[in-house]
Amino acid sequence: MNNAVNANELTSDDDDYGPLYASRKKVYPQSVSGTFRRIKWGLMAFCLGIYYLLPFVRWNRGLGAPSQAVLIDLPNSRFYFFFIELWPQEVYYFTGLLIVAAVALFLMNSIGGRLWCGYLCPQTVWTDLFYAVERLIEGDRRERMKKDKSSDPMKLERISEIVLKHSIWLLIAWWTGGAWVLYFNDAPTLVKQLVTFQAPMIAYIWICILTATTYVLAGFMREQVCTYMCPWPRIQAALTDEWALNVTYRYDRGEKRTSVKKAAELRALGEQVGDCVDCYQCVAVCPTGIDIRNGPQLECIQCGLCIDACDNVMKKIGRPTRLIAYDNDINIQRRQEGKSPIYRFVRPRTIIYSAIIAAVGGIMLYALLTRSLLDVNVLHDRNPVAVRLSDGSIRNAYTVRLLNKRGFDRVVAIDVDGPVDATVHVVGVDSATPDRPTIVIGRDQTAELRLLVTAPAEKNPEKSIPVHFHVTDIGLGEVASATDNFVAP
Repeated sequence: MNNAVNANELTSDDDDYGPLYASRKKVYPQSVSGTFRRIKWGLMAFCLGIYYLLPFVRWNRGLGAPSQAVLIDLPNSRFYFFFIELWPQEVYYFTGLLIVAAVALFLMNSIGGRLWCGYLCPQTVWTDLFYAVERLIEGDRRERMKKDKSSDPMKLERISEIVLKHSIWLLIAWWTGGAWVLYFNDAPTLVKQLVTFQAPMIAYIWICILTATTYVLAGFMREQVCTYMCPWPRIQAALTDEWALNVTYRYDRGEKRTSVKKAAELRALGEQVGDCVDCYQCVAVCPTGIDIRNGPQLECIQCGLCIDACDNVMKKIGRPTRLIAYDNDINIQRRQEGKSPIYRFVRPRTIIYSAIIAAVGGIMLYALLTRSLLDVNVLHDRNPVAVRLSDGSIRNAYTVRLLNKRGFDRVVAIDVDGPVDATVHVVGVDSATPDRPTIVIGRDQTAELRLLVTAPAEKNPEKSIPVHFHVTDIGLGEVASATDNFVAP
């Protein structure tokens, strides 16, 4: 009996906490016009334009070189970005870009909250595009809600709308996946191969994967991705501070809420009322379906559409705009105290983030501008480390790899200094100048050589002597160097 009572009590207590999972409630965002909506349209067109069209931009790199401006050439281990060509050995540039991108995200968060989420995140951009298609075919918020609640959902007109909407969604998703694979091969060539079904199977597989993910995430999951799948809403809360601007309902001006007619009556009686008329337009336009008047919420992506909706209502009833605006609680408290608001964009946090971006960007730019397009790497043979010849001289063997990062063949000479009276010989290469071997390196290629360095023992009594390898482009005078050790047996 006691066990039964305890079980009932536990069940009752558990019910008080509510369910562990809440099923999705479909959101029907209403269209809105205004400053932030125009910014979002502009950024959407800009971002999608770059993503879809950039693979077709051409860049002349010379005869035989890829002519695609941005290309990830996996078979040849190259990354091309207009005039920049990066090799696998230069992966540190990508590391620098990742650091700059991460810190830039922190900087955006410290200035304007989730600006990335509201305007630039791919999930937001493609969801906005899918919403636009949905409104164009099915109508705005009320029409869509009415059609979804219709008692006869199998009307021919309704079926045709659904089929057309999903067909356009799939077309957008397919082109999204197709555009991605174009960055990994010459775009016009790959498009022709895809159309004629001659493209590599891996291209079709990746197009199908990206088509499915775009279609599902932007067409169905939408705000669920931002709320449950994306870690950034939880991370950014730890990176923000009290001065960061977020989309905020200015309750100091909006409360207490009442209708326009009731507000006029209360004001006539000398009572204090707010500007909020409880029209719920801010909720109707929200892509995640929240009420911004309830304060900061995890679901809010800071897109600013509620600001536009509220401004439109305020203009209609003749009240000041920006009842909802990018603001913070400090300024709300200052206004309640009769003080003017202050905004601190320049503060230690933003200065540090900006300094990191400038430092890493400066280092990368300097390294890029001063990098050598001729490189040499040396590896000393380990078995044996050294050999004593019949005449008493000492020979060390090395594996040398030369890199020619230019778009033409180069003739280079190899010099060695360090050991006294040292001579160098390239195995398998006959040179016109034996004391200074010369070889040809193909354009945009690497060459691996085996070098034998010989020096008289009596003139080099030390156990180990630093040996410097110098590779000189005979035509351009460009020099690359590497250092190893010349050792005795």
